[in-house]
Amino acid sequence: MQKKYLHWSLYLAGLLVLLLASVVLSLSVGEMNLGFMDVFSIFRNGHESMEYTILTQIRFPRVLLGIAVGGALSLSGILLQGVYRNPLVEPYTLGISGGASLGVALAIVFGLHQLIGSYVLPISGFAGSFLIIFLVYTISTRNGRVNIQTMLLTGVMISFIASSGMMFLMATTNSENLHGIIFWIMGSLDEPDMSLIYITLILALGSLIVSYFFVQPLNALRLGEEKAKHLGINTDLSIKLLFLMASLLAGVSVAVAGVIGFVGLIIPHLMRILVGSDYRILLVSSFLSGSIFLVLSDVIARTIISPNELPIGVITGIVGGIVFLLMMSRSSIRSLNKSR
Repeated sequence: MQKKYLHWSLYLAGLLVLLLASVVLSLSVGEMNLGFMDVFSIFRNGHESMEYTILTQIRFPRVLLGIAVGGALSLSGILLQGVYRNPLVEPYTLGISGGASLGVALAIVFGLHQLIGSYVLPISGFAGSFLIIFLVYTISTRNGRVNIQTMLLTGVMISFIASSGMMFLMATTNSENLHGIIFWIMGSLDEPDMSLIYITLILALGSLIVSYFFVQPLNALRLGEEKAKHLGINTDLSIKLLFLMASLLAGVSVAVAGVIGFVGLIIPHLMRILVGSDYRILLVSSFLSGSIFLVLSDVIARTIISPNELPIGVITGIVGGIVFLLMMSRSSIRSLNKSR
């Protein structure tokens, strides 16, 4: 037992070091490169310099949002995979991204962001995702009980409907609106409003803390819903609350940063391989790893074709897809060797 806790402590310490290194790298690299030590000296003494403005107004907000959104999407993914006992489920499987995208597309097409202000886009995205969550939950609930298989199928079908509605809007709107919709769909951490960033970060960290009250139900659900009930777990209530928390995390992340794929799928997979399936370590390790992955992906998106910037969803999709294929190939090779 002590050996297991020691391994967990080493993993967490390593992830914290990697997160700190990722943050310093993100602050240092860009169109104006800075030395690692220069970053700290600029924060301490360079309040009047252009470098200080770049760090505090451009790069640091992106880092905070990357930590918040990466951690939130990874935590949402690991919670949903625990609820459904399906490693292929991710936050967007239930149509959350489709609903948020449809909400933002409607706001752009009707020009609400120009009439009301920039806040209308994240608000519209969250409203769209919340509507999808409400529909999925309502359709899947019978006599006060949630059927998780019905919920999954309902989410997939509603996701197709929402995506089709968004494509209809894209096909019938003008080129300026089309460009705005496409760019938002690809995802970006370029959010100038610090209040939205702080709200996302507080929600992500708060949800991580709250999720630890559900460690026992999540570990019990690994055995199946019926066995979890025999162990004294209120599975219906736990599934409802976990679903709502995971959906809220995904909805806020998509509303603020757009659709950033693969984070909620690949990071939980990778963490299960590295630290095991115990949710006592899996929750926090997934959160930290998701933050690291998104911060580093943002660095690549900002620098790979500098001075231009790629949408971060392009980087997460390519890197996440390659890593997932490598993991599947490795699993296939292991299974083949065991069969021999």
